[in-house]
Amino acid sequence: MAATIDQIFVIFTHWVAAFFPDAWRPVVGDVLGVIGIISVFPALFALTTVLERKGLGRMQNRLGPNRVGPFGILQPVADGIKALVKEDVVPFNANGLMHFLAPLVLVVTVFMGFAVLPVGRHMELVNMDAGLLFFFAMGAATELSVFMAGWSSRNKYSLLGAMRGVAQMISYEVPMLLTAAAVVMIAGSLSLPDIVAAQNSYSGIFPHWYVFTPWGFAAFILFGVAATAETNRTPFDLPEGESEIIGGYHTEYSGFKFALFFLGEYLAMFSLSGLATTLFLGGWSAPLSFLNIVPSWFWFFAKVMIFICVFIWMRGTLPRLRQDQLMNFAWKFVLPMTLLDLIVTGIWRFLGPGWEQWVVCSMILIAAYVILGRAGFALKHVGPRKYRYAE
Repeated sequence: MAATIDQIFVIFTHWVAAFFPDAWRPVVGDVLGVIGIISVFPALFALTTVLERKGLGRMQNRLGPNRVGPFGILQPVADGIKALVKEDVVPFNANGLMHFLAPLVLVVTVFMGFAVLPVGRHMELVNMDAGLLFFFAMGAATELSVFMAGWSSRNKYSLLGAMRGVAQMISYEVPMLLTAAAVVMIAGSLSLPDIVAAQNSYSGIFPHWYVFTPWGFAAFILFGVAATAETNRTPFDLPEGESEIIGGYHTEYSGFKFALFFLGEYLAMFSLSGLATTLFLGGWSAPLSFLNIVPSWFWFFAKVMIFICVFIWMRGTLPRLRQDQLMNFAWKFVLPMTLLDLIVTGIWRFLGPGWEQWVVCSMILIAAYVILGRAGFALKHVGPRKYRYAE
């Protein structure tokens, strides 16, 4: 019974495909998988917007949405209808084609990344040998969409927001790739299902997830920092810094086009949360061996939603960084730590099992954390502030 529930979506896909000729069945299976992706994750987006607004309301001692539907749970429906009927205003001097394509490029490329994520046992749309490379290749197109939006608007604030956004995303995409490379070194494969399978074993009741190793824990934290910056979430939401550049690269967007940018940002959160789950938290594997009776897809989405809750928590807690702080953090701390973590991963791999690998790898990472933290972010002496008033 448990195995049937675990594979219920796979069984349903085969059952539907059985009604078609043999030559059509792979295509039907792919179409059903695509339908599942474009229905499940936007539904999670709607749910997350309510959870985020309610959660932030709690943190800030206010109610949040409470008018549309019971306890405000239908607020995303009202927001979606408003976005659909709202007038689409395009600046007179804007490049109409690029202005139209920018949000579409963002959403389509993010959706394509979901195709290689194993959301459950035997539940990936495409099992590529180089699925991790495909995921990052699709993710790299988001920088293009951001620049298209800022440049095509013919607005200096939009262009400034786009340039800041592209600089930020490229700066943090490099360490994100390096943290994934550490996982590839240990798993020996670029296939995401193979990476999950490499972690799907237990010592007693405890899993062999990569996050429970010194190099894996460091890579997991660095990946989380980079993913937060990649999705322009607090405290890295400088491309949308309203106090400085209005709405950033989507200042000149309204109606459904703006809603697509909003959707793309949250889909990127789900996508990178799913990748972090796959690389470091065993993907769809259970956190304890005796919990394997629970469907694998439940564990995947449970881990993803935990990541989303952390994103919401940080938004309600941390202030926005300055641009110089953000770039210094990327190039003076995050990137050196990821490069060192690659070396530590190699040491872990070739030392072999034993207490020596734990001690050596942990001490190297702790020492680097302390040294880089003190050297790169030491408080500089700032003189007293002088106030000058007009006569």
